[in-house]
Amino acid sequence: MKRREFLTTAAVAGVAAGAGAAPALAQEKVGTIGVAIPSATHGFMGGLNFHAQDTIKRLQQVYPQLDFVLATAGNAGKMVNDIEDMVATRNISALVVLPFESEPLTSPVQAVKEAGIWVTVVDRGLSVEGIEDLYVAGDNPGFGRVAGEYFAQHLESGKKIVVLRGIPTTLDNERVEAFTAAIEGSGIEVLDMQHGNWNRDDAFNVMQDFLSKYPQIDAVWAADDDMAIGAMEAIAQAGRTEEMWVMGGAGMKEIIRRIADGDPQLPANVTYPPAQISTAIELTALKLVSSTPVSGRFIIGSQLVTPENAEQFYFPDSPF
Repeated sequence: MKRREFLTTAAVAGVAAGAGAAPALAQEKVGTIGVAIPSATHGFMGGLNFHAQDTIKRLQQVYPQLDFVLATAGNAGKMVNDIEDMVATRNISALVVLPFESEPLTSPVQAVKEAGIWVTVVDRGLSVEGIEDLYVAGDNPGFGRVAGEYFAQHLESGKKIVVLRGIPTTLDNERVEAFTAAIEGSGIEVLDMQHGNWNRDDAFNVMQDFLSKYPQIDAVWAADDDMAIGAMEAIAQAGRTEEMWVMGGAGMKEIIRRIADGDPQLPANVTYPPAQISTAIELTALKLVSSTPVSGRFIIGSQLVTPENAEQFYFPDSPF
C-alpha cells in the first residue's frame, strides 16, 4: 500500500508541476493526442465520456501546444477504424485507448506502438502484455478481492450466489479470479457465472435466466452498478426481492445513496472511478510537453462502501 501511495503522489505532483510550467513552454505545436474510448452506452461509460471531454477541454487551455482528437465507438470494429484514422489523417504523437474489447484491439494498438507512437492503455488491458508505455486503471484484482471478502464475511457456509460478469476482457478475468480466490474455503456455492456485459438490459436477461433455473439464490455479485440495476429489476419482477441482496460496483451515485439510506438489498459497493480517464490523458500530455517520466503502471485502489462510510462517496452532481 505504501508503494502505491508513493507512486500516486509522485504522478499527481508531476501533473501539477507540468500544469504550472505550461505558460513558460514554447507555444508551437508539439504533438496531437488521440483518445479512443467506448461510447456512453451505460452509466460508467457515461461518466468516463464526461471526464474525457472535460479533461480535453481543460488541457487545451493548459497546453495550447497540444492538439487533441477524441473518438467514441459502440463496437470494437469502429474503434479499430477510429485509431487507424487517427494515425493516417491526424498524425497522432500519442494514443490513449480504453479498448472496447481486449482481443480485437491488441493487434491494431500494437501496430500503433510499432509506428513509434506513445501508447497509454486505460482500464481494459490488451491480450498481450507489454505493448503499452503506460497503463492506467482501477485495481481490478482489488475490486474482485474486496467484493469477495465481503461475501465471505457476510454469508454463512452453504449459501448460494450467482455472478454477473462484464464484457470478456483481461480486467473482467482479473476481477473474477480475485473474487473466486477470496471466497475459497468459505463454503459459499457459486451456482452460475454469465456475462452481463456491463449492460442493464443484458444483466436483466441473464438474471431472469438465473431466477428461472435456481429456486434458492442468497446473493448476487453483479460487479457493476448498471448490471446491479438490471438484475434488481429482474428480481423485482420475479417477486423475489426479499430473498437476496445484490452488490454492484463502481460507485454510481444512485446506488451509493441507497446504501447510505440503509437499503437492505444493497448493503455495500466497491469503488472504481470513471475519472481514471482524466489521469491517463493528463499523464500522456505531460509526457509530450516535458521530460517527466510517466511510463509504467498507475493503479487506483478500490474501496469498500458501506452504510457507515457511504456519504464520503456520494457526489450528487456527478454525471455517474
